[in-house]
Amino acid sequence: MGIAGLVGHSDATADAQRGGSATRILLWPMQVPFRPQGRLCCNHFIMKTRRITLSLLASLLLACSSSEPIGHDVQILEPAGSAYESQTSNVVLSRTQYRDQLEGFWLAQCIANWTGLVTEMDKIGGEGLHGQFYTREDWGQPDTPNIWDNGAISSISPTIDFVFRGPDEVWGADDDTDIEYIYQHLLYEHQTSILSGELIRDGWIAHIYNENDVTPFGKDEDRYQNYLWVSNQTAHSLMLAGKSPPATSDPAYNEHWEMIDAQLTTEIFGLFAPARPDVALEMARLPIRTTARGNAVWASEFYVVMHALASAPYHGNNLQERTAWMADQARRYLPDESYSAAMYDFVKQEYLKSTPWEDVRDQLYVKYQVNQEDGYDITSRKLYCNGCFASGINFGASIISLLYGEGDLRKTIQIGVLTGWDADNPTATWGGLLGFMLGKQGVETAFNRKFSDRFNIHRTRKGFANNGIDTFDDMARKGIAIVDRVVREEMDGRVDELNDTWLIPLEGVHVKSLTDR
Repeated sequence: MGIAGLVGHSDATADAQRGGSATRILLWPMQVPFRPQGRLCCNHFIMKTRRITLSLLASLLLACSSSEPIGHDVQILEPAGSAYESQTSNVVLSRTQYRDQLEGFWLAQCIANWTGLVTEMDKIGGEGLHGQFYTREDWGQPDTPNIWDNGAISSISPTIDFVFRGPDEVWGADDDTDIEYIYQHLLYEHQTSILSGELIRDGWIAHIYNENDVTPFGKDEDRYQNYLWVSNQTAHSLMLAGKSPPATSDPAYNEHWEMIDAQLTTEIFGLFAPARPDVALEMARLPIRTTARGNAVWASEFYVVMHALASAPYHGNNLQERTAWMADQARRYLPDESYSAAMYDFVKQEYLKSTPWEDVRDQLYVKYQVNQEDGYDITSRKLYCNGCFASGINFGASIISLLYGEGDLRKTIQIGVLTGWDADNPTATWGGLLGFMLGKQGVETAFNRKFSDRFNIHRTRKGFANNGIDTFDDMARKGIAIVDRVVREEMDGRVDELNDTWLIPLEGVHVKSLTDR
């Protein structure tokens, strides 16, 4: 988010319909590259687990209905039904594979973030050039100016195309990655699964520059650049004044509580609680409410649920089916009366009708920024750039790239970049999610190239070891340590170090509200 952000909720009312109760063992395909020697046979595949008896293995024969590569075999006992609600299930995940997936998360999030920065705030609706939205025909064409650079095109790339960093280069942090990096650091260093308001406040103050003091980044109008905007900036100022979350998002103190900020800083909590959105939402509760209330909370929690469900039992064959299923489960969590739910339902309805995504985006703009339907009244508030940083319009835009991207990493990034508004934020969210589902090697395969593994958190933040230079491998290692603790302490699960797996109980798990109305 270049300059940047939205409060409330009801439990899902539709229960899963299940058929039969016989114990079954299924493989859930995640469509990540299959790395062991040899290719995966399209007629059958073998589950590797010490938890299944030899006699059961001998009788196990699972048909593979897709010719696409499948990996990360997962053992599911009594899998959940058509909706994400389980009664007596367990899921077994490989810790080694999960580490590769966390590397994929960071890598693809950086690719999507930096590609999205090229078109960030180029198109926001209204009169003139900035109201002439991009279409698919603009991919690979010259960039046009954004709303604040006085007619200059992007300094990142003169054309709208993927932005890469090769093995000898370093990825720079941005606000789509740096706050998540801070949260992971705090969880790891303090050996906790739940961040208190005081820990969040102290962590932000320790690692984020004060805009009132001289920073290495120079002046930004009347203050110093510190790579915070809107609700994030207000929350940081409140922390410096002594307040802690959730007071930092209280509308009485933070007028920007309905902006996008929490949507791009908290998705990672879903990955710290694989297959358990209930645990993920509890972990993310205060981090989200550091900057958000109302619809901004719900949109952020939608993303957290999506990331947790990336490791949940599912009976599909490819990423298109899987991401659609995940989105439908996360939608059950949104309050039906919220504009976030209305936006999701509108985009999905048009997607199912095969309406071109550009037309859906144009209609989204008219419905919500012109006509202010479903209680979305941002335009009436006369905000800067008509609330181009708002949670709502960017959430709606994100559902366009999610559904029309159909689980394809490259396609999802391209649509996200061209959809408009705060283009780097939704694009980074879905890039990270799909990168996680593919794993690092899957991301490299998608782009047919190798990438840098190094990350410079000091491009935007301060106070970290090695002058801020980290690696995705070490970042993933710390993520695994956090999940180990979460599995043991928050899920009552088991870390099997001998077999390098997690046993995650799913009994009685369902997506529900953790938000007070």
